[in-house]
Amino acid sequence: MKAVAYHQPGALDRPDALLDVELPRPRPEGRDLLVEIQAIAVNPVDTKVRRGTAPPPGACKVLGYDAVGIVREVGAEATLFRPGDAVWYAGAMDRPGSNAEFQLVDERLVGRKPASLSPADAAALPLTGITAWELLFDRLQVPLAGAGRPATLLVVGAAGGVGSILIQLARQRTGLTVVGTASRRESRAWALALGAHHVIDHRQPFAPQLAALGVPPVDYAISLTHTDQHFAQLVDALAPQGKLALIDDPAPFDVRAMKRKSLSLHWELMFTRSLFQTDDMIAQHHLLDALADLVDQGAIRSTAQLKLGPICAATLREAHALLESGRAVGKIVLEGFARHGDTPAA
Repeated sequence: MKAVAYHQPGALDRPDALLDVELPRPRPEGRDLLVEIQAIAVNPVDTKVRRGTAPPPGACKVLGYDAVGIVREVGAEATLFRPGDAVWYAGAMDRPGSNAEFQLVDERLVGRKPASLSPADAAALPLTGITAWELLFDRLQVPLAGAGRPATLLVVGAAGGVGSILIQLARQRTGLTVVGTASRRESRAWALALGAHHVIDHRQPFAPQLAALGVPPVDYAISLTHTDQHFAQLVDALAPQGKLALIDDPAPFDVRAMKRKSLSLHWELMFTRSLFQTDDMIAQHHLLDALADLVDQGAIRSTAQLKLGPICAATLREAHALLESGRAVGKIVLEGFARHGDTPAA
């Protein structure tokens, strides 16, 4: 089968940073599904792994988490899906990824693909959708709309992949007032279009901007990027007994600053359930099915913003470069496979 992989981690300017390769087609066992990949999205985690994670000696590493495809075979213990089912998922960190024609994935991490979206538009949502859902409802335990007192959520980096779905989920399923941060005109417009009540500039102090909007100290804050740079501002902006959640890998910061307000800190990694095979791993199956329902009801829109073309080393290099530039808005998606040696259309 066709795949895109690397043999040694490193910078994108290495000639072997991402390569078109041929690999054996895998076989499903246990609760695995064998999925024929139709479309993928590219995430910042892909670039981090490519730069820093070496495959086993003599092997190559296939990246990729977001995927949409068709189930072709199922393992002997699989019960949730059948061959021919259209599915979406974000997979696991410790298995070969979705940058390949076929991929094995545990059915407990898989949901039904939304019927109303194309494969490319659907591929934009699983990883960020799971992350946003778990941030709001598993980590911060935000009440559903109508079940709690009025409260405010501050989202740092609101125009990125996770922020784009987080804003929508918060507006559709909670009663939160949502304040995003963005520093460019296009990212500000994107966050507002997705439903943010307000957008402030994360290059400027948070508290004065919130006060100018008439927003009281915030009950919840979610930091999606550069948490170490914004930490003091977040502590300042949070109300006493507020909650802070993050997903990035910041430089060390002193959590003792949170003590005076009795603030709590929450970390989200959507791969935790699969990495540790937790008892509630199937929660991601149910979550993705519920997210598909929201999409098909028109409550959640795809966050795909750039469709680069077929899945091959050249287009994946382009996607990685855009993500590493820090200027991507929404999600980057690829669809179908180029024949090795083809040059993708511009």
